[in-house]
Amino acid sequence: MLKLALLTLAFVAISLALLSLRIILVRGGRFRSMHIGHSAAMRKRGIHCVQSMDTMERKDNPNCVAERSTDKKKKE
Repeated sequence: MLKLALLTLAFVAISLALLSLRIILVRGGRFRSMHIGHSAAMRKRGIHCVQSMDTMERKDNPNCVAERSTDKKKKE
């Protein structure tokens, strides 16, 4: 049981070391952003993150037609 725990801990430590090679070896290195909006290929296709799309959709449209309220209560 202890042998398995140590083996698992070693595997996790090696995995973290390999994942952080870019940060350790490159001056000013950092993990790449995983957000959709930061991907050049997604931007080229016009795909943005959900929060950005929601913000764009909520902007007021200057060309919209004003609606009349039809919810007047009918008195009988």
